[in-house]
Amino acid sequence: MNMNLLIIHAAALTTSRGSAARAGRDMDALEVIPDGALRIEEGTITAVGTTDEVMAAGPTDDFTIIDAAGKAVVPGFVDSHTHFIFGGYRADEFAWRLQGMSYMAIMAQGGGIASTVAATRRTDLGTLVELGRRRLDAMLGFGVTTVEGKSGYGLDRDTEIRQLEAMAILNREHPLDIVPTYLGAHAIPGEYKARGDAYMDFILETVLPEVATRRLAEFCDVFCEDHVFSVAQSRRLLSRAKALGFKLTLHADEIVALGGAELAAELGAVSADHLLQASDAGIQGLANAGVVATLLPITAFGLKEPYARGRVMIDRGCAVALATDFNPGSCFSNSIPLLMALATLHMGLTPEEALTAITLNGAAAIDRADRVGSLEVGKQGDAVILAYPSHRFMPYHLGVNIVEKVVKQGRLVFDQERGGRIDGV
Repeated sequence: MNMNLLIIHAAALTTSRGSAARAGRDMDALEVIPDGALRIEEGTITAVGTTDEVMAAGPTDDFTIIDAAGKAVVPGFVDSHTHFIFGGYRADEFAWRLQGMSYMAIMAQGGGIASTVAATRRTDLGTLVELGRRRLDAMLGFGVTTVEGKSGYGLDRDTEIRQLEAMAILNREHPLDIVPTYLGAHAIPGEYKARGDAYMDFILETVLPEVATRRLAEFCDVFCEDHVFSVAQSRRLLSRAKALGFKLTLHADEIVALGGAELAAELGAVSADHLLQASDAGIQGLANAGVVATLLPITAFGLKEPYARGRVMIDRGCAVALATDFNPGSCFSNSIPLLMALATLHMGLTPEEALTAITLNGAAAIDRADRVGSLEVGKQGDAVILAYPSHRFMPYHLGVNIVEKVVKQGRLVFDQERGGRIDGV
């Protein structure tokens, strides 16, 4: 059962507002309430304001009360791009990259995604669920309350379905809300080498319809990239997915400026992700079409690549989200503190824009801004209590996790003082 919960006397309750992404300079506009408070009834926020205002909103006899004096309260974080269900690890590849080998060169010799595909195909459902649970627990400790998860490490029928089934099980059992994405077009598997169109036929005829019929995924994604899936192939897949009822997202313009951002705008995708090489025209297209630009700076950091032009995107009117891209290869990190530091120090976002990007705009990137991503009446009671009095300590305390408590739908699910995740939730 959901708890009735009051958080009172916050040094600052800080949130964006709205049920859609905030774009351009509006990303900087946060509401900051000194001596802030939050009232959650049966998992839903029913009052937000000063402590006096919220305490006057109704009886408090059956409420758990958390005194957040000296602490900042912010919305639960939304990690809108991850690959957290996988088997195997790729530590050797990190060392190879340090020696100068490129990501694409590693892929060409059978490493990269293909390595994880082989390991994941060997991993049974129960093991995938247990591995996923541990990773979700770690995300929870960073303040994440909603996460997107992709398949894409099977590139066949059985393993892709198994990854999505693992997410469905975890969505029922774990406090975090999971938004599943089908990413069968993550790479061309070895059995289809040099036959990308034939593999696309297989996806369209065999796997995508089953995923749609069984409602195993909300989104369809594609790695639209040179030597992976062309713009034409990506358009073919996403157009069919849209007709089947999927929402659209895509890995766009990560390695080269292929036109993925332009395709996202053309098709009305919910988000376009990575965007390190996105053209000026592509950026403007995203802004004009209202496509969320989801940026993944930890991946650029790990690959030693130039960062996406976050400051330019915001100044040109884009709605920017931030996500970790947690995966076993190019970004083996789910660190929200590192994400915030890189976004502010290397991509030019203000602390306020970065908070909007990991809350309301992250929610919009997975079509959840109507229910999570801000502290407003009628939304889910998802909140994070920080160990310091301002959200600005998140990037300022470089690379250090300052999350003290996490509330999910009115339940205290993580408490650093009690050793982490609360048992039984």
